[in-house]
Amino acid sequence: MTENNLEITLQNIISRDDNNQSQSELAELLTQFHPADISSAVADFDDLDVCQLLLLTDTTEREKIFSYFTAGKQTAIATVMAPEHFIDLFLHMPPDERADLFNTLSPAEQSKLMSQIARAEREDIWRLASYKEIQSGSVMTSDYAQLDGNITASQAIALLQRSAADKEIIYQAYIVNKKNQLIGTISLRDLIVAKPLAIITDIMTQKPIAVQAEAPREVAVQLISKYDLMALPVINSEGKMLGIITHDDAMDIAAAEASEDFHKTGAVASLVGNIKDASIKVLYQKRVFWLVLLVFGNIFSGAGIAYFEDTISAYIALVFFLPLLVDSGGNAGSQSATLMVRALGTGEVHLKDWAGMLGREFIVAGLLGLTMAAAVSALGVWRGGVEIALVVALTMQIIVIVGSVIGMSLPFVLSRFNLDPASASAPLITSIADGVGVIIYFTIATWLLDLPAAV
Repeated sequence: MTENNLEITLQNIISRDDNNQSQSELAELLTQFHPADISSAVADFDDLDVCQLLLLTDTTEREKIFSYFTAGKQTAIATVMAPEHFIDLFLHMPPDERADLFNTLSPAEQSKLMSQIARAEREDIWRLASYKEIQSGSVMTSDYAQLDGNITASQAIALLQRSAADKEIIYQAYIVNKKNQLIGTISLRDLIVAKPLAIITDIMTQKPIAVQAEAPREVAVQLISKYDLMALPVINSEGKMLGIITHDDAMDIAAAEASEDFHKTGAVASLVGNIKDASIKVLYQKRVFWLVLLVFGNIFSGAGIAYFEDTISAYIALVFFLPLLVDSGGNAGSQSATLMVRALGTGEVHLKDWAGMLGREFIVAGLLGLTMAAAVSALGVWRGGVEIALVVALTMQIIVIVGSVIGMSLPFVLSRFNLDPASASAPLITSIADGVGVIIYFTIATWLLDLPAAV
């Protein structure tokens, strides 16, 4: 049965009147599908119906299905589910996901929830929920395997066996000293192949890679990717172990950051959740600011055209090439900006690399400009003669270089002032390149065609 068929089948069973038989059929049907498929199939169902379906599954399966819902759907279900059922579901969630859900609840709901759970769990939730969304601490989990360095390999394996059911991962264990400071890590494989009486401190990996809880979460993603880690330990300023960031969580962060950067490069404010579920008001608000701002930015292009109206009047053929030339500069700039935003985001390049990248961009843009100038020069001869062809070819060469340099440099400038380089959006680059391109084009035309400049 496909996902669409599952959705239709579930709806048909829910809509029937024979409640007892319907519940029996639903419970049987839900056992036959992966939690992700079930979550996707019921995503658009009424929240109360989703609650009914969840309660037909066991606690473990219920938590898995719930984890695949969007944050908005999880919050909506939390507000309509019976308190005793929600608390049971909440306490079975991984600590990091639990903290994320907690942050979406209203202060009244948070207070009510906290009053009904144990102190140790309350403290863990408060600690995980206290970090800002952009910090590594906000995506860590406190559900990890911790070992004393003075025990033997066989003792460590026995401890991991007893705690395996309660830990998110046991493939990597973390060794701490009496002050809870991280001093090493050891993999389950290393424990298995080690001699039973080997002391953990003698076989562990010392000076482990770790990230500060307050560090940007992109740093954690880069470390996990660079060192190919299954999980990354999170520590505080004193080196004390706080939690771990798992590889799958890092993938989720990378996907979220990629989506955010993609939105920014299109001059769209970051959109949380599914675009299908976003209201007209939200979509309008996310797009209107940059569009209105860029309208006023484009006034400079119009002012440039007005300034050179005498040149345009003398050679009407120049107007034919205006969109072609200014768009080429914007396109080249957008390409360069996209490459630099990506490189800065992944850590491939840093601020100190700007000068070296600038030299390479000049060469690449120069070659691109020559190629495009050659392509457009023949069109210039056909539309206006050799003189127009020369103006168009020279302008194309310079505009492509200038646009590329602007596009490459703007992400570095934004990073220099601690702003997101992804804010160097394609519409912004295009608007800047358009204004500069108009001035370059008509300045060259006025000079080469020996026309009087506008006053």
